Amino acid sequence: MNVRRVVAGYAAATLVALTVAGGATAHQINLSNARVELGSDRIVKLEVALKGSDVDRVARTKVFDEQKDLVDAARLTTSSGPIAAYITSHTLVLGADGTPCQAGPVKVDPDQDGVIARLAWSCQQVTGDLIYRSTVLIDIDSSAKQVVLIGAGPNASQALLDASQTDLRLTAPPPALFDVVWSYLKAGIEHIFLGYDHIAFLIAIVLWARTLWPVIKIVTAFTLAHSITLSLATLQIVVIPSAIVEPAIAASIVYVAVENFFSRNVDGRWRDTFVFGLIHGFGFASALQEFGLPRGAVVPALGAFNLGVELGQVAIVSIVIPVLAGLDRLLAADRGVAPVRTAALVYALSGIIAVLGFYWIIDRTVLA
Repeated sequence: MNVRRVVAGYAAATLVALTVAGGATAHQINLSNARVELGSDRIVKLEVALKGSDVDRVARTKVFDEQKDLVDAARLTTSSGPIAAYITSHTLVLGADGTPCQAGPVKVDPDQDGVIARLAWSCQQVTGDLIYRSTVLIDIDSSAKQVVLIGAGPNASQALLDASQTDLRLTAPPPALFDVVWSYLKAGIEHIFLGYDHIAFLIAIVLWARTLWPVIKIVTAFTLAHSITLSLATLQIVVIPSAIVEPAIAASIVYVAVENFFSRNVDGRWRDTFVFGLIHGFGFASALQEFGLPRGAVVPALGAFNLGVELGQVAIVSIVIPVLAGLDRLLAADRGVAPVRTAALVYALSGIIAVLGFYWIIDRTVLA
């Protein structure tokens, strides 16, 4: 281990603790101080403080008054653009796989004899640990250093960046359990409402239903089945390629739609629904794998996503059944008699759904 580097690091760390945390105003030449805060929302906040003379040196500005040993606030206001551009071009937050986070605007403020630049990166679309990279001052002087406080408050950990090490790994704190459950619950609801093929399947399977009990059995069977395969696929126990799953889902839609022309036995349809629910579960798993599962909260996230899908299904069926009942009354020939389900209505809707299913089969096989 390089003894001089360790000594310099401790000295710099002591200095930054005094200047950044304690509010002292002195800034050292050729030394930048930074504080990096990574929140559970994967927003990375950064403060970088530099000596005014160093700012003028790297950004080619004239904000530092050497006689007063202070940064001129008026000059800084007119020169904030070049300073912000320098900071954004020499600091970066990215994923461990190299995917950059999205940087926000830079706010530049005077700090007695120095300048503080503040900005934030949005990293919600970047998975895994994050990397903070800085070449501030190092790009013009290889002996420059940056002392980094990691986290908020006086107990933040410390690190030292220089020409030999410009990267610092950041590990996000785990999100609160409630936040995990809520996020995956919403994801499940959104997926079922955006999954037009799943909606078509649900509508086709209940078109002949006129009482609540068969619908309950159908939805329950579908939920149990897709929960099994969703869990198996998400946990990588059973994996089936989407090239097989997606056409199979489309085929299941065609089957239940065509079956409506030959059978009105809604009471026994929960068996078909269970079998096809196993297939649809693999489709849900593909969406969940794209969304990702949080480390340490796999079971709550998986359960919440399943519950979200179930709530979405119940909402869809709760809309479809009253609409069908209303159409029954509207199409009833004798308004004085209890309306019955019109075969023409079921056949028309089933035909449309079957055509959609055939299109999805072609789209997911031949056209794919």
